[in-house]
Amino acid sequence: MKDIFASLKSIASYIPPRCVSNADFEKTLDTSDEWISKRTGIKTRYFATPEQNTSDLAYEAGKLAIERAKLSPNDIDAVIVATLSPEYLTMPSTACIAAYKLGIQNKPAFDISGACSGFIYLLNVAKSFIESRTYDNILIIGAEKVSSVLDFEDRGTCVLFGDGGGAAVVSATTDRSQSILDVHIAANGKYGDLLYTPRFNATSNSPKQYLQMKGNEVFKQAVKTLAQDVKDILEHNAIRPQDVKFFVPHQANLRIINAVGEMLDFSPDQIVLTVQKYGNTSAASIPMAIDEIYKQGKLKNGDLLLLDAFGGGFTWGSALVYFNGENLQ
Repeated sequence: MKDIFASLKSIASYIPPRCVSNADFEKTLDTSDEWISKRTGIKTRYFATPEQNTSDLAYEAGKLAIERAKLSPNDIDAVIVATLSPEYLTMPSTACIAAYKLGIQNKPAFDISGACSGFIYLLNVAKSFIESRTYDNILIIGAEKVSSVLDFEDRGTCVLFGDGGGAAVVSATTDRSQSILDVHIAANGKYGDLLYTPRFNATSNSPKQYLQMKGNEVFKQAVKTLAQDVKDILEHNAIRPQDVKFFVPHQANLRIINAVGEMLDFSPDQIVLTVQKYGNTSAASIPMAIDEIYKQGKLKNGDLLLLDAFGGGFTWGSALVYFNGENLQ
Protein backbone atom coordinates (compact mmCIF):
# COMPACT_ATOMS: atom_id res chain seq x y z
CA MET A 1 0.00 0.00 0.00
CA LYS A 2 1.36 3.39 -0.99
CA ASP A 3 1.92 6.13 1.57
CA ILE A 4 -0.70 8.87 1.61
CA PHE A 5 0.22 12.51 2.07
CA ALA A 6 -1.88 15.64 2.47
CA SER A 7 -1.59 18.31 -0.21
CA LEU A 8 -2.79 21.87 -0.70
CA LYS A 9 -4.98 21.45 -3.78
CA SER A 10 -6.39 24.96 -3.99
CA ILE A 11 -6.39 28.41 -2.44
CA ALA A 12 -9.05 31.13 -2.52
CA SER A 13 -10.13 34.26 -0.71
CA TYR A 14 -12.99 36.68 -0.35
CA ILE A 15 -12.61 40.40 0.32
CA PRO A 16 -15.74 42.17 1.63
CA PRO A 17 -16.93 45.27 -0.22
CA ARG A 18 -16.29 48.18 2.14
CA CYS A 19 -12.78 49.66 1.94
CA VAL A 20 -11.80 51.80 4.93
CA SER A 21 -8.71 53.97 4.65
CA ASN A 22 -6.64 55.50 7.41
CA ALA A 23 -8.08 58.86 6.38
CA ASP A 24 -11.54 57.52 7.23
CA PHE A 25 -10.42 56.91 10.80
CA GLU A 26 -9.08 60.47 11.03
CA LYS A 27 -12.70 61.65 10.92
CA THR A 28 -13.70 59.82 14.10
CA LEU A 29 -10.51 59.20 16.09
CA ASP A 30 -7.53 61.14 17.38
CA THR A 31 -5.22 59.49 14.87
CA SER A 32 -3.64 60.05 11.47
CA ASP A 33 -2.59 58.18 8.38
CA GLU A 34 1.04 58.91 9.28
CA TRP A 35 0.64 57.51 12.82
CA ILE A 36 -1.05 54.30 11.63
CA SER A 37 1.25 53.76 8.65
CA LYS A 38 4.45 54.31 10.63
CA ARG A 39 3.53 51.90 13.41
CA THR A 40 1.78 49.17 11.45
CA GLY A 41 2.31 49.59 7.69
CA ILE A 42 -1.48 49.44 7.22
CA LYS A 43 -3.05 51.82 4.69
CA THR A 44 -6.48 50.26 4.12
CA ARG A 45 -8.62 47.41 5.39
CA TYR A 46 -11.99 45.96 4.35
CA PHE A 47 -15.08 45.54 6.50
CA ALA A 48 -18.10 43.34 5.94
CA THR A 49 -21.50 44.94 5.52
CA PRO A 50 -23.91 44.80 8.47
CA GLU A 51 -25.86 42.09 6.62
CA GLN A 52 -22.82 39.86 6.14
CA ASN A 53 -21.95 37.28 8.78
CA THR A 54 -18.74 35.34 9.26
CA SER A 55 -20.32 32.31 7.56
CA ASP A 56 -21.02 34.44 4.47
CA LEU A 57 -17.34 35.32 4.18
CA ALA A 58 -16.47 31.64 4.72
CA TYR A 59 -19.00 30.60 2.07
CA GLU A 60 -17.59 32.90 -0.61
CA ALA A 61 -13.99 31.79 -0.04
CA GLY A 62 -14.94 28.13 0.35
CA LYS A 63 -17.02 28.05 -2.84
CA LEU A 64 -14.09 29.32 -4.91
CA ALA A 65 -11.64 26.94 -3.22
CA ILE A 66 -13.83 23.96 -4.14
CA GLU A 67 -14.14 25.18 -7.74
CA ARG A 68 -10.38 25.69 -8.09
CA ALA A 69 -9.75 22.18 -6.75
CA LYS A 70 -11.97 20.88 -9.60
CA LEU A 71 -14.31 19.31 -7.07
CA SER A 72 -17.98 19.53 -6.20
CA PRO A 73 -19.48 20.06 -2.73
CA ASN A 74 -20.31 16.33 -2.67
CA ASP A 75 -16.59 15.53 -2.87
CA ILE A 76 -15.83 17.36 0.38
CA ASP A 77 -15.60 14.99 3.35
CA ALA A 78 -15.35 17.60 6.14
CA VAL A 79 -15.45 21.36 6.69
CA ILE A 80 -13.33 23.00 9.38
CA VAL A 81 -13.38 26.73 10.12
CA ALA A 82 -10.96 28.81 12.19
CA THR A 83 -12.37 32.06 13.55
CA LEU A 84 -12.19 34.39 16.53
CA SER A 85 -15.40 36.12 15.41
CA PRO A 86 -18.11 33.44 15.11
CA GLU A 87 -21.64 34.70 14.58
CA TYR A 88 -22.92 32.64 17.54
CA LEU A 89 -21.35 32.46 20.99
CA THR A 90 -21.12 28.67 21.23
CA MET A 91 -23.48 27.06 18.71
CA PRO A 92 -24.08 26.44 15.95
CA SER A 93 -20.53 26.56 14.69
CA THR A 94 -19.64 28.81 11.78
CA ALA A 95 -18.51 25.66 9.95
CA CYS A 96 -21.99 24.12 10.24
CA ILE A 97 -23.63 27.21 8.76
CA ALA A 98 -21.02 27.65 6.00
CA ALA A 99 -21.17 23.98 5.05
CA TYR A 100 -24.95 24.14 4.69
CA LYS A 101 -24.68 27.26 2.52
CA LEU A 102 -22.14 25.43 0.36
CA GLY A 103 -24.47 22.48 -0.09
CA ILE A 104 -22.38 20.17 2.08
CA GLN A 105 -24.69 18.22 4.35
CA ASN A 106 -24.38 15.16 6.58
CA LYS A 107 -20.61 15.61 6.77
CA PRO A 108 -18.47 16.63 9.77
CA ALA A 109 -18.25 20.40 10.27
CA PHE A 110 -16.67 22.14 13.25
CA ASP A 111 -14.79 25.26 14.33
CA ILE A 112 -11.41 25.64 16.00
CA SER A 113 -10.22 28.61 18.04
CA GLY A 114 -6.60 29.37 17.26
CA ALA A 115 -6.91 33.15 16.81
CA CYS A 116 -4.41 34.46 14.25
CA SER A 117 -2.68 31.06 14.11
CA GLY A 118 -5.95 29.43 13.10
CA PHE A 119 -5.03 28.55 9.52
CA ILE A 120 -1.82 26.79 10.60
CA TYR A 121 -3.85 24.81 13.12
CA LEU A 122 -6.31 23.94 10.34
CA LEU A 123 -3.51 22.60 8.18
CA ASN A 124 -2.32 20.42 11.05
CA VAL A 125 -5.79 18.97 11.68
CA ALA A 126 -6.48 18.39 7.97
CA LYS A 127 -3.07 16.79 7.45
CA SER A 128 -3.74 14.36 10.29
CA PHE A 129 -7.18 13.41 8.93
CA ILE A 130 -5.86 12.87 5.40
CA GLU A 131 -2.72 10.93 6.31
CA SER A 132 -4.66 8.65 8.68
CA ARG A 133 -6.87 7.85 5.66
CA THR A 134 -9.94 9.14 7.51
CA TYR A 135 -10.90 11.57 4.72
CA ASP A 136 -9.81 12.33 1.14
CA ASN A 137 -10.83 15.99 0.70
CA ILE A 138 -11.18 18.55 3.47
CA LEU A 139 -12.26 22.17 3.10
CA ILE A 140 -10.47 24.44 5.57
CA ILE A 141 -11.50 28.06 5.99
CA GLY A 142 -10.18 31.00 7.98
CA ALA A 143 -13.01 33.53 8.16
CA GLU A 144 -13.24 36.67 10.22
CA LYS A 145 -15.66 39.50 10.81
CA VAL A 146 -13.28 41.07 13.30
CA SER A 147 -15.17 44.35 12.98
CA SER A 148 -17.93 42.71 15.05
CA VAL A 149 -15.65 42.56 18.13
CA LEU A 150 -13.83 45.90 17.76
CA ASP A 151 -14.26 49.01 19.88
CA PHE A 152 -14.25 51.79 17.32
CA GLU A 153 -13.41 54.31 20.01
CA ASP A 154 -10.13 52.52 20.80
CA ARG A 155 -7.54 53.79 18.34
CA GLY A 156 -5.01 51.24 19.55
CA THR A 157 -6.98 48.29 18.19
CA CYS A 158 -9.71 49.25 15.72
CA VAL A 159 -7.28 50.54 13.06
CA LEU A 160 -5.34 47.27 13.02
CA PHE A 161 -7.92 44.77 11.84
CA GLY A 162 -9.96 43.89 8.79
CA ASP A 163 -12.53 41.34 7.71
CA GLY A 164 -12.19 38.60 5.10
CA GLY A 165 -12.15 34.93 4.29
CA GLY A 166 -9.48 32.54 3.05
CA ALA A 167 -10.02 28.91 2.13
CA ALA A 168 -8.21 25.87 0.81
CA VAL A 169 -8.93 22.28 -0.09
CA VAL A 170 -6.56 19.74 1.42
CA SER A 171 -6.57 16.43 -0.48
CA ALA A 172 -4.80 13.08 -0.46
CA THR A 173 -1.79 12.46 -2.72
CA THR A 174 0.86 9.76 -3.06
CA ASP A 175 3.51 12.30 -4.13
CA ARG A 176 5.48 13.64 -1.16
CA SER A 177 7.02 16.36 -3.35
CA GLN A 178 3.50 17.84 -3.69
CA SER A 179 2.59 17.56 -0.02
CA ILE A 180 2.17 19.56 3.15
CA LEU A 181 5.67 18.67 4.25
CA ASP A 182 5.49 19.60 7.93
CA VAL A 183 3.40 21.60 10.39
CA HIS A 184 4.42 22.78 13.86
CA ILE A 185 1.86 24.24 16.29
CA ALA A 186 2.09 25.26 19.94
CA ALA A 187 0.46 27.42 22.61
CA ASN A 188 1.06 28.97 26.02
CA GLY A 189 -1.90 30.24 28.02
CA LYS A 190 0.43 32.12 30.36
CA TYR A 191 0.07 35.13 28.06
CA GLY A 192 -3.70 34.91 27.60
CA ASP A 193 -4.36 38.30 29.21
CA LEU A 194 -2.27 40.15 26.62
CA LEU A 195 -4.70 39.58 23.75
CA TYR A 196 -8.28 38.45 24.32
CA THR A 197 -11.99 39.12 23.84
CA PRO A 198 -13.96 39.16 27.12
CA ARG A 199 -17.24 37.32 27.35
CA PHE A 200 -20.30 39.57 27.48
CA ASN A 201 -22.07 39.53 30.84
CA ALA A 202 -25.64 40.79 30.51
CA THR A 203 -26.05 41.17 34.30
CA SER A 204 -23.14 43.57 34.72
CA ASN A 205 -22.21 46.97 33.40
CA SER A 206 -19.27 45.55 31.42
CA PRO A 207 -18.91 46.64 27.79
CA LYS A 208 -19.61 44.42 24.84
CA GLN A 209 -16.99 41.73 24.16
CA TYR A 210 -14.53 44.06 22.45
CA LEU A 211 -11.07 42.79 21.58
CA GLN A 212 -8.43 43.81 24.13
CA MET A 213 -4.71 43.95 23.40
CA LYS A 214 -1.50 45.05 25.11
CA GLY A 215 0.30 45.91 21.92
CA ASN A 216 3.91 46.38 23.05
CA GLU A 217 4.00 43.11 24.97
CA VAL A 218 2.41 41.20 22.06
CA PHE A 219 4.93 42.72 19.64
CA LYS A 220 7.92 41.56 21.70
CA GLN A 221 6.64 38.02 22.13
CA ALA A 222 5.61 37.74 18.48
CA VAL A 223 9.00 38.66 17.01
CA LYS A 224 10.93 36.35 19.33
CA THR A 225 8.54 33.41 18.99
CA LEU A 226 8.02 33.63 15.22
CA ALA A 227 11.73 33.82 14.44
CA GLN A 228 12.56 30.81 16.59
CA ASP A 229 9.62 28.81 15.24
CA VAL A 230 10.75 29.34 11.65
CA LYS A 231 14.33 28.38 12.49
CA ASP A 232 13.11 25.20 14.15
CA ILE A 233 10.94 23.97 11.27
CA LEU A 234 13.62 24.75 8.67
CA GLU A 235 16.30 22.93 10.66
CA HIS A 236 14.00 19.99 11.37
CA ASN A 237 13.43 19.50 7.63
CA ALA A 238 17.00 20.38 6.52
CA ILE A 239 15.71 23.26 4.39
CA ARG A 240 17.56 26.53 3.89
CA PRO A 241 15.80 29.92 3.72
CA GLN A 242 16.90 30.28 0.09
CA ASP A 243 15.12 27.00 -0.77
CA VAL A 244 11.77 28.58 0.11
CA LYS A 245 9.94 30.22 -2.78
CA PHE A 246 7.64 32.35 -0.63
CA PHE A 247 7.66 33.19 3.07
CA VAL A 248 4.04 33.95 4.05
CA PRO A 249 3.90 35.36 7.59
CA HIS A 250 0.76 36.34 9.43
CA GLN A 251 -0.14 39.84 8.27
CA ALA A 252 -0.45 41.71 11.57
CA ASN A 253 2.17 44.41 11.54
CA LEU A 254 4.78 45.39 8.95
CA ARG A 255 7.40 46.00 11.62
CA ILE A 256 6.99 42.46 12.97
CA ILE A 257 7.21 40.98 9.46
CA ASN A 258 10.33 43.01 8.61
CA ALA A 259 12.03 42.14 11.90
CA VAL A 260 11.41 38.41 11.46
CA GLY A 261 12.40 38.53 7.78
CA GLU A 262 15.71 40.22 8.58
CA MET A 263 16.51 37.80 11.40
CA LEU A 264 15.98 34.86 9.01
CA ASP A 265 17.72 36.33 5.95
CA PHE A 266 14.72 36.21 3.63
CA SER A 267 14.94 38.47 0.60
CA PRO A 268 12.19 41.02 -0.14
CA ASP A 269 11.16 38.92 -3.16
CA GLN A 270 10.46 35.95 -0.88
CA ILE A 271 8.31 37.80 1.66
CA VAL A 272 4.60 38.08 0.88
CA LEU A 273 3.05 41.34 2.11
CA THR A 274 -0.66 42.16 2.17
CA VAL A 275 -0.94 43.89 5.56
CA GLN A 276 -0.88 47.30 3.90
CA LYS A 277 -4.05 46.44 1.92
CA TYR A 278 -6.07 44.28 4.27
CA GLY A 279 -4.78 44.87 7.80
CA ASN A 280 -4.84 41.99 10.26
CA THR A 281 -7.57 39.54 9.23
CA SER A 282 -6.60 37.00 11.89
CA ALA A 283 -7.27 33.39 10.79
CA ALA A 284 -8.02 34.57 7.24
CA SER A 285 -4.69 36.39 6.96
CA ILE A 286 -2.41 33.65 5.63
CA PRO A 287 -4.78 32.11 3.07
CA MET A 288 -5.69 35.60 1.85
CA ALA A 289 -1.98 36.36 1.42
CA ILE A 290 -1.35 33.09 -0.43
CA ASP A 291 -4.29 33.80 -2.73
CA GLU A 292 -2.90 37.26 -3.42
CA ILE A 293 0.25 35.85 -5.02
CA TYR A 294 -1.83 33.15 -6.70
CA LYS A 295 -4.09 35.73 -8.35
CA GLN A 296 -1.00 37.68 -9.44
CA GLY A 297 0.27 34.57 -11.24
CA LYS A 298 3.35 34.33 -9.03
CA LEU A 299 2.48 31.13 -7.17
CA LYS A 300 2.99 28.01 -9.28
CA ASN A 301 2.44 24.30 -8.79
CA GLY A 302 5.38 22.82 -6.87
CA ASP A 303 6.45 26.07 -5.17
CA LEU A 304 7.52 25.66 -1.55
CA LEU A 305 5.73 27.94 0.92
CA LEU A 306 6.82 28.67 4.47
CA LEU A 307 3.90 29.85 6.61
CA ASP A 308 4.23 31.38 10.05
CA ALA A 309 1.67 32.84 12.47
CA PHE A 310 1.24 34.08 16.02
CA GLY A 311 -2.00 34.91 17.83
CA GLY A 312 -3.96 35.30 21.01
CA GLY A 313 -3.76 32.48 23.47
CA PHE A 314 -0.83 32.75 22.83
CA THR A 315 -0.84 30.35 19.92
CA TRP A 316 1.72 30.04 17.18
CA GLY A 317 2.67 27.76 14.34
CA SER A 318 4.59 27.27 11.12
CA ALA A 319 4.22 25.06 8.08
CA LEU A 320 6.23 23.96 5.04
CA VAL A 321 3.82 23.43 2.18
CA TYR A 322 4.29 22.55 -1.49
CA PHE A 323 1.51 24.12 -3.55
CA ASN A 324 -0.30 21.36 -5.44
CA GLY A 325 -2.97 23.46 -7.11
CA GLU A 326 -3.42 24.22 -10.78
CA ASN A 327 -1.56 27.24 -12.14
CA LEU A 328 -3.83 30.21 -12.72
CA GLN A 329 -4.49 30.57 -16.44
